[in-house]
Amino acid sequence: MKKLILLSLVFLTVLSCGDEVQFSSPAFQGSFNNQLWRAQAFNATIDAAGSLTIKGINNAQTLELFLPSVATGTYVLGDVNAIEARFTGADGTVYSTNNEPSSPNTTGYPNGGEIRLTEILNNTFTGTFRFNAFDITGQRVVNFTGTTNDGTPDDPIFGGIFFRIPLLSGTIPANPITCTDVETAAEAAEMVYLATTSNVEFIIKEDFEAACSAYVDALIAQRNFCGDINGTIQSQIEAIDSCAMTCAQATDNVTEAFTQNNNALIGDFVEKCAQYLFYLQEQIEICGDMNGSIQDKIDALDCGDADNDGIPNVFENFDGDSEGNLEGPGDDSDLDGIFNYLDNDDDGDGILTQFEAVDADGNPIDTDGDITVNYLDADDDGDGILTINENADPNGDGNPNDALDTDGNGVPDYLQPN
Repeated sequence: MKKLILLSLVFLTVLSCGDEVQFSSPAFQGSFNNQLWRAQAFNATIDAAGSLTIKGINNAQTLELFLPSVATGTYVLGDVNAIEARFTGADGTVYSTNNEPSSPNTTGYPNGGEIRLTEILNNTFTGTFRFNAFDITGQRVVNFTGTTNDGTPDDPIFGGIFFRIPLLSGTIPANPITCTDVETAAEAAEMVYLATTSNVEFIIKEDFEAACSAYVDALIAQRNFCGDINGTIQSQIEAIDSCAMTCAQATDNVTEAFTQNNNALIGDFVEKCAQYLFYLQEQIEICGDMNGSIQDKIDALDCGDADNDGIPNVFENFDGDSEGNLEGPGDDSDLDGIFNYLDNDDDGDGILTQFEAVDADGNPIDTDGDITVNYLDADDDGDGILTINENADPNGDGNPNDALDTDGNGVPDYLQPN
C-alpha cells in the first residue's frame, strides 16, 4: 500500500519548470530535460531469455527500458549492457546509459541511473526511473532525473514513472531469475573452479578450463542481473585473464608426475610412466620446447613391457649397466638365449613370470626370503628341489593355479619347503 500511495504522489508532484505530471492509468511519463514527457503509446515485451523491455512512444521519440529479468527490484544503469535506458530523439539520435560522456560540457552529468520495478500485477508492470543518457560520441546528453523523497530505498524516483504498462508479447516466467539466483550460481561455480586447483595431485586441463569458463559465465550473469556499479565483478573476471591452463600449472603437473614415476614399483610402474609421459607431452603443448629438453625426456622414457610378463622393461636390466641396455651379459637369468625383457619365464621354472612376479599390492614376491624374487628364483621355496620338479604346473600352461598340494593345506608344494 505504501508503494502505491507513493506512486500516486509521483503523478501529482510538480516537476521543475512548473510542468505538472497528470495522473492517468496506465501511464509512462516523466521529466525529460526538465520538461514533461508523456508516451502516447506504450507496451512491455518479454523475450525468450526472460528479459523485459518497457517501451513508450511520443510522436517520433521513443523511450525504452531494458531489464534482464522479470523480477521486482532495483536495477542500476550505466555499468552493464543488459540493464539499459535508451532514448531515441526525433532526429534519430540514440542516447543510451551505456554510452560514456566525453565532452567537458557533458561530464557534469554522470551517466547511468536506476530503474525500480516495484509491481507486477495482472500482466502489467509498474515502477520508476531516472537517468542521464549520452549519444555514441558522448558529447550530447538527455536526462530523466530527479531526487528521491527522503533517500530511503522505497521512495519513488521523480525522474519518471511507468504505471501498469501492459504486456504485449511474451510470458512472465513462473520463476524468473533474480539477482540472488545468479549470486548463488556464481558462488557454486567458484567452488567447482577452485576445487580443480586446490589440494589436488594434478590439475586436469579439461576440467580446469571447463570449470573456469563456467565460473566466468556465472560472473557475467551476476554482473548482468545484479549490476556492478563499483566494478568488483568485472575485476574478478579480468583477474582470471584467460581460462587456458598456464605453463606454470603444466610444469607443476610434470614435477609431481616425475616424483610418482621415480618412486614407482614394478606393479604400478607402467601406469606411472604413462602418466609422466602424458604430462610431459602436455607441457610441450602448453609451454613449448624451445631447446628440445622436454622431448629428450620423452625419448629417454621406456614405459613398455615387451614380453607382457608384468615386469616393465626398465626392471629387467640385471647386469647393472647405467645406459639401460637390456641385452647385456647378465640380462638372461635362465641362460636360455632369450633376454629377460623378451622372456615370459625369466627363471625357466615353468611358471610364467606374470604369475610369480608381484603380489596384489604390486610388491615383488620372495617366498623363501633368499633375496631372489620368485620370478628369478628356480627354487621358489628354497627346499633344494627346483620348482620345475615340484609339479608346479601339471597342465603345462604356465599358470600355477593347478599346482600340486600334497598335504592339502592350501600351499602348493613348490612354495612349501617341508
